[in-house]
Amino acid sequence: MHDLRFDNAFLRELPADPSAAPGPRQVHGALYSAVTPTPVAAPRLLAWSREMAGSLGLSEADVAAPAFAQVFAGNRLLPGMQPYATNYGGHQFGHWAGQLGDGRAIALGEAIGADGERWELQLKGAGPTPYSRGADGRAVLRSSLREFLCSEAMHHLGVPTTRALCLIGTGEAVVRDLLYDGHPRAEPGAIVCRAAPSFLRFGHFELPASRGEHALLAQLVDYTIAQHFPALTGPAETRRADWFAEVCARTARLVAEWMRVGFVHGVMNTDNLSILGLTIDYGPYGWIDDYDPDWTPNITDRSHRRYRFGQQPAVAYWNLTRLAQALAGLFESAEPLQAGLDRYVEAYAAAERATIAGKLGLAELRDGDAELMQAFQDWMRGAQVDMTLAFRALAELDPQAPSTQPFEAAHYDDAARQRGGARLRDWLARYAVRLATDPQTPGARRQRLHANNPRYVLRNYLAQQAIDRAEAGDTDGIAELLEVMRRPYQDQPGREAYAARRPDWARDRPGCSMLSCSS
Repeated sequence: MHDLRFDNAFLRELPADPSAAPGPRQVHGALYSAVTPTPVAAPRLLAWSREMAGSLGLSEADVAAPAFAQVFAGNRLLPGMQPYATNYGGHQFGHWAGQLGDGRAIALGEAIGADGERWELQLKGAGPTPYSRGADGRAVLRSSLREFLCSEAMHHLGVPTTRALCLIGTGEAVVRDLLYDGHPRAEPGAIVCRAAPSFLRFGHFELPASRGEHALLAQLVDYTIAQHFPALTGPAETRRADWFAEVCARTARLVAEWMRVGFVHGVMNTDNLSILGLTIDYGPYGWIDDYDPDWTPNITDRSHRRYRFGQQPAVAYWNLTRLAQALAGLFESAEPLQAGLDRYVEAYAAAERATIAGKLGLAELRDGDAELMQAFQDWMRGAQVDMTLAFRALAELDPQAPSTQPFEAAHYDDAARQRGGARLRDWLARYAVRLATDPQTPGARRQRLHANNPRYVLRNYLAQQAIDRAEAGDTDGIAELLEVMRRPYQDQPGREAYAARRPDWARDRPGCSMLSCSS
């Protein structure tokens, strides 16, 4: 690890908190505070990403060395590491929450990867910061493992995301109230090292705007463009307008990818949306099992369902509107910002069209195809059908003799299956007629279906099983599940269980692995 090189541009080019006082506080006029991770008792490597390590130029021997767990638990620093926590605000569940900041995330610095790419390395659960608001800054194994698994699963599904380098057990217990019901309990502690070109989020721009710190806001915007959007040039207002439009387009494409694979973020606050268009902050996330646009994995959102699956495109637009309001002082009129929001609508519509064509295995989207997709989704919802398995089953269909047989394994309820049988047969007849006009060969269509419809997603109950095994001291379940997630579009002999319907215990506890918003 002695070859890991750091270039901490964020610290070098942006203003720091002048205070080093301990304890939570309001930080004005600064974008970060220097902070040191709190050492843990007995760090132990539980899991690591071979791909992410390779991107950083780390070998298997580097990862196996005792120093690796010490460094990525926060117990020691490598040359060039300058740990810090960043300052941001956000709208949470539709309401302005003021200063939030990295309450349990501490960046170690910006490492330069083997290919020259920049990776901000961040420890989540490494102790308190000025933004912890009285909390302990720690994380439990349960949530840390879920973030590690999901960020790597999303990467291999082709969804823009932050990454995870490793998961470290701390050897210490952390007390959490899992169900928010007044019954806290001690759980094993852990730290996940996550990586991204930047963890900047909408809330980083909202906070200085809310405080009237316009020079600081402008400085942050210009830094972000120069560092992460270098192709954008021209006069300041033009460059900033093009940047906002690009943020809108990236966000649209990101959410369209979530919808394609059935991912539900669960807590789409403005402080949880990346300015780079990455999936960020894996809290109470979940995956659609039986197709239900109203499902949310977030128990604190069960009454209003603001962040439900089908609402995600609209919430993203709402969040971008809040970002536009924060940036308004940098523009002479609202027109460039409205143009950016219009870009979101256009980009999402284009991405949705591509998704429909891809998931139905069509060479192109034609008139009536969106209605064909809607009819398929309506059948899935009414018949309580598994989204992932149903779309995957389309590749097994013979258009010359369409049968409901490939969809048998996708049903959760036999009575619902029988009620929806006629509707499915009618839809299959329509689909067969549409395929007759598609120019692709059967082999090409099957390949397209497989490329757009994963066989494996990170099933909620499988994540829970990996957590249960890890808490009992068995980390093999992490490696097994991670290996499946590395090839989510491929048939894998002996891995059929990972695509199976959820077991009875998980069916009785929907979202069973998504119970905690805190960790």
